[in-house]
Amino acid sequence: MQNRQPEFSKGKEISMGSLVPPVLSDYMNYRQFLADFYLFKRKASKGSLRAYTYAVFSAAANIKSPNYLKMIIEGKRNLSDDMIGKFGKALGFMKDQTEEFRLLVQFTQAMDPAERNMYLKKLSEHRVAGKLKSGEIDRKTWEKVPNWVAWIIYAMIDQDGVSFDTATLKNLLRGKASEDEIDNALSTLISSGDLRRDEVTGELKKARSLTESPEEIPVALVRKLQSQLMYLGLESLYQDQPTEREFGTLTLSLTKSEFEEIKFKLRQMRKALHKDNSIARMKDKGERVYQLNIQLFPVTNAVETAVKAPAMKSALDIQVETPIVETTPVEAPVMMAEAPAVPQAAAPAAPVSAKEQKNERSNVSSLAATAASAADLFR
Repeated sequence: MQNRQPEFSKGKEISMGSLVPPVLSDYMNYRQFLADFYLFKRKASKGSLRAYTYAVFSAAANIKSPNYLKMIIEGKRNLSDDMIGKFGKALGFMKDQTEEFRLLVQFTQAMDPAERNMYLKKLSEHRVAGKLKSGEIDRKTWEKVPNWVAWIIYAMIDQDGVSFDTATLKNLLRGKASEDEIDNALSTLISSGDLRRDEVTGELKKARSLTESPEEIPVALVRKLQSQLMYLGLESLYQDQPTEREFGTLTLSLTKSEFEEIKFKLRQMRKALHKDNSIARMKDKGERVYQLNIQLFPVTNAVETAVKAPAMKSALDIQVETPIVETTPVEAPVMMAEAPAVPQAAAPAAPVSAKEQKNERSNVSSLAATAASAADLFR
């Protein structure tokens, strides 16, 4: 049975007046890339003596079947490892591009969530390495931006009773980071000027905000940091007791204006929480460091043939900059009370007995194991 990968996102549109070839790094689905590549070649060869066809591609790839590319694009066939190399040749790829194409194929065709995460991580790292090599991403900027370990340690400055030696930090971080990662994170925070030691007491203190110059942080690094923090949340779902965390989900059908309004409100809420917590930490320190992740994303595509009446824009329907994850210690998980609304498809929350809470760790399903293995990929 062949894997027909659903198309959640498309690559860049190729306009009729443009003959710019599609760029592989713009795509998260190799079938869409191949479709756009074929369309580009068809347009480029229009009016020539020999028009570009599926058979021409097969000949360049040394494949006997003249319609093999068409079957791949339509999801009727999957690409084998050997065929990936042949396709790379027909696409005119160099070695690095062929490897990127291989990872994109593996990511697109993978069905298991943990396997998809593994290939996504490899694909992202490969693309970042290419951008660092080409100078598209400044290496100095990349290296000085803290990873998730440094992000949490920075927040621990506001946690009461913390001793910033490696062994203590490893224990407080619940073994999620190695000693080398902790040492490197501390060194980076101090050398970059984010933390400083008091000359008299030797105590570590915050010297500046980690997001002092967010415009200098590469988008690829923002995505990497956010994904790491999201996987920490996935681990918490299975490792922490319900009394120590707050998880909830809500599935909604929204218009574009409603989506923009909710997004605006979520950003305002995040900023307000950060401000209130910063003021509170000026008075006294917190007890633990908590991570608050906010996500709102599409799970379906819009129906292109749907015709809607024009809607008035909300006063809150404005564009704001892409946020940088803000990690601050709070004294307790944030609880949000929802106002009565029209019933929507929401994940049910069943009551948890004391016995169930006690045995929660031992009753982790195979899904928990998959989630944990996926989370390990981002450490």
